[in-house]
Amino acid sequence: MSNEIAKLHPQGLWESFYKLTQIPRPSKKEGKAIDFIEQFGKNLGLETIRDEVGNVIIRKPATPGMEDRKGVILQGHIDMVPQKNSDKDHNFETDPIETMIEDGWVTANGTTLGADNGMGVAAAMAVLQATDLVHGPVEALITMDEEAGMTGANALKPGLLKGDILLNMDSEDEGELYVGCAGGADANIAFKYTDAEVPAGSVAFKLSLTGLKGGHSGMDINIGRANANKLLFRFMKFAVASLDARLASIDGGSLRNAIPREAFAVVTLPADNADELIEAIEEFEDIYKAEYAGVEPSIQFVADKTDVPASLIDEVTQDDLINAIQGCPNGMMRMSSDMEGLVETSTNLAIIKSDNGVIDVKCLIRSSVDSAKEDLESSIESVFRLAGAEVYFGGQYPGWKPNMDSPILKTMQEVYNNKWGKIPEIKGIHAGLECGILGSAYPHWDMISFGPTIRFPHSPDEKVNIETCEKFWDYLVETMKNIPVKA
Repeated sequence: MSNEIAKLHPQGLWESFYKLTQIPRPSKKEGKAIDFIEQFGKNLGLETIRDEVGNVIIRKPATPGMEDRKGVILQGHIDMVPQKNSDKDHNFETDPIETMIEDGWVTANGTTLGADNGMGVAAAMAVLQATDLVHGPVEALITMDEEAGMTGANALKPGLLKGDILLNMDSEDEGELYVGCAGGADANIAFKYTDAEVPAGSVAFKLSLTGLKGGHSGMDINIGRANANKLLFRFMKFAVASLDARLASIDGGSLRNAIPREAFAVVTLPADNADELIEAIEEFEDIYKAEYAGVEPSIQFVADKTDVPASLIDEVTQDDLINAIQGCPNGMMRMSSDMEGLVETSTNLAIIKSDNGVIDVKCLIRSSVDSAKEDLESSIESVFRLAGAEVYFGGQYPGWKPNMDSPILKTMQEVYNNKWGKIPEIKGIHAGLECGILGSAYPHWDMISFGPTIRFPHSPDEKVNIETCEKFWDYLVETMKNIPVKA
């Protein structure tokens, strides 16, 4: 574990980020970090409010001569995605993140780093504690549970915040300004199964499909990475049909907004077919490696002999599940016709887990077009209802419609051009920024999203570029100097 990142420049930003890495803050379990942020504000002698769900608002008065400027809300979310490599011993509820500096990037040792959105929170902290900045009235809005349900944003009550401009610091490419985002919905699917006897003369194997890159189910969905759940069930359909295999349990994926990197299943089959299973596993591994060459260089698919399970998933449910997973839409569905390079609609077959008579399947659907999102929901519902599963949708959140006439957009374009001699790119993002939800509670806000360069969020490969963090900070500081006067 290294505190070397606390010595990086700008020091206020990196010291704050290092402190966040030392406090466990996985989604749904970020209570210690919320306590820390609340106390941080109070220790600075600033007005600090904690709402009913755990969002924290900290107010800092304008510096002398800037009292007439529009109020700015600096916004980020405190929780992080807890992902680790299978060989890494790490408890996200108790252990700090082990940070490392590698070739101009900060990363973590076998786990997610939490730069998403720790960097945004750290920037707000650095502004609040700085004594040498020039700015109008500032409010820091630190939301909770963004990654696993947008709980904090959804629960934020109108009237709590006084500002006029929202600077969301949860984007991941320096030099780009985001003016819109996708909405989303969770598909929650359940198969109920009964226990079936294991046929006499059976042997059992644990199938492990690992080594995939995974990644953010919005930002990385168009890269063409493999989905471990889809690959495993592609094999299962063959194994059931050709080797008389039976499914005892399944455990694939772990987070709704992360492309599944690993999937595991326990299967049985007649002892006489064991050698054929091993051969088929090797053949499918070769097929997967060939199909995903250059994208997934580290795919591993193995079968290890294990104890024969006490029971199996009944055969009808097993077959319905396999067919439904094989037929379920997954990945990018359509690119935007309005903004070049932007994914419009996608879905991620995120989780498949069996336990105590129920197989839970979860998909996260995203689209910047509400009608397209609803159509994809209908397609997924149709596939699984035909297979006899229960389906319901929840966690819906709205998209953020771009406003190309936004005053803060024009201000930040001018600031960037004056400082670095070029206009930043204007983009939408195929991810669920909180702006859409927050804007529905505060419709008068003028909003924009920006941040440093982060790669591979939601995976253990997550890293943040050091040089762009300095640029991000300078941009934020200069923007606050140039906030327009209230009308």
